[in-house]
Amino acid sequence: MPIRITGMNSGLDTESIITQLVSAQSTKKDNMTKAQTKLQWKQDAWKELNSKVYKMYTGTISNMRFSSSYVKKKATASDNSIADVTADGEAVDGVQSLKVKQLAKSGYLTGAKLSDSTTGITKMGDLMGLGEGETAEIKVGDESISISSDMRVVDVVAKLKEKGVNANFDEANKRLFISAKGSGENNDFKITAGDDNGIKALASLGLLTEDADSDATVDSEGNAVASDAFKARLEALGVSLSTGSGPGSATRIKGQNAKIELNGAEFESASNNFNVNGLNVVAKKVSDQEVSVTTADDYEGVYDTIKNFLKQYNELINEFDKLYNADSAKGYEPLTDDEKYAMSDKQVEDWEKKIKDSLFRKDETLGSLRDALVNEMSSSITIGDKELSLADFGIGTLGYFNAAENERHALHIDGDKDDSNTSMNADKLQAAIKNNPEEMMKFFQEISNKLYTTITEKTKGDEYRTTYKIYNDKQMAEEYKSYTSKIAEEEKKLTALEDKWYKKFGAMETALAKLSSKTSALSGLLGM
Repeated sequence: MPIRITGMNSGLDTESIITQLVSAQSTKKDNMTKAQTKLQWKQDAWKELNSKVYKMYTGTISNMRFSSSYVKKKATASDNSIADVTADGEAVDGVQSLKVKQLAKSGYLTGAKLSDSTTGITKMGDLMGLGEGETAEIKVGDESISISSDMRVVDVVAKLKEKGVNANFDEANKRLFISAKGSGENNDFKITAGDDNGIKALASLGLLTEDADSDATVDSEGNAVASDAFKARLEALGVSLSTGSGPGSATRIKGQNAKIELNGAEFESASNNFNVNGLNVVAKKVSDQEVSVTTADDYEGVYDTIKNFLKQYNELINEFDKLYNADSAKGYEPLTDDEKYAMSDKQVEDWEKKIKDSLFRKDETLGSLRDALVNEMSSSITIGDKELSLADFGIGTLGYFNAAENERHALHIDGDKDDSNTSMNADKLQAAIKNNPEEMMKFFQEISNKLYTTITEKTKGDEYRTTYKIYNDKQMAEEYKSYTSKIAEEEKKLTALEDKWYKKFGAMETALAKLSSKTSALSGLLGM
């Protein structure tokens, strides 16, 4: 923006005069900017509302269309300290016996304590006497690690991690700690020596156990037993195993699977979690005690599913009503920077909130979606030879005069202990779940299907909106883009108009300056 110095000769406040002269053009630009700001607020509000509708549409409403949402089982264990048990819809009703015979473990190798002088940056050449240019090979499973004399302890740790194990050097305790990344036998690890220098490397790191022998056998308890040939190599190298009975020795815990016995049959798992014929068992403690597991229909679970569905519906429909019935913000428009400057931050916040709260007032798109959902929930559905509605299951609104403002479309369940409005009524829904579950399931499946179909129709993509949008996002984006172009054009016009008036006043100032100069010269000649 050019720097203009005016009014030097005329004494006029040219800046204020020109501001008034171009005010009509400036107002036109400001009005467009305000309209674009308001449009941006509405776009943001629609995005937030759309995400709520989409979440319910693809989540709860979609799930409620399938019978699995209404077939629930409940399992109880006689001793939860031994195992936690839950059940899904495939579980068999009845009493079963359970024993936890073994818990899953992850493989661990705690290295022998190293000398107090060893640190993470100690070089392997110094630690194991490896000459310059020499290397040592160790293996994690079938993956080889080549160790050079200039590698540090922390470098070896990093290489171990790359090969799929957890590894760390504890500086304070001077030990390496290595563990498998998962529990169970198949997730266990084995660190072996690839060559004689590899044996020395493992010994210097406190990791030389009988596992280091790739030809080791396993005893009856699952412990590694080094071969005679490997032991002979150790003797020839003058190296001892790091394992022993002392407090500074290495210790090795093998990974093991969990084992349970259910109804006399044994099952095995890499973790403590089991899924057997619809039962989900989490083993917690090994015990000879037999745990009784009782499985039965979970009526409360089905009730809670429907209750949660209605809760989500109410939250959405109440928000629709609140937005649609919002107070008018007539006379309120987004503020310009100059208008904000004249107000406090609190005043600006309150002003903008007034506008944002009214963005959906009497909005046709919102009203249409709300009415469509309300109509579907109010409709009758034919199940067999019956015409059923939500009222047959003790579900309905409170009525116009009894419901709170903007909650007149909300649905309440008779007998719901958490609803003070209807808790005293007879619980028809619970009775239907227990006494006629098939009819109840088909009804709620059908009403969910109708809601799902309605939202699908309302969110079809076209020239104005993207698929799965409840509002005309494409149209609004084009409008926003159009405002940007128009505002830029109005800014050009405003600048041109200001330049025109500054030139005129500049010419006037120049003329006054010349006149003043001539007047001064004439006065000098006349001796005035």
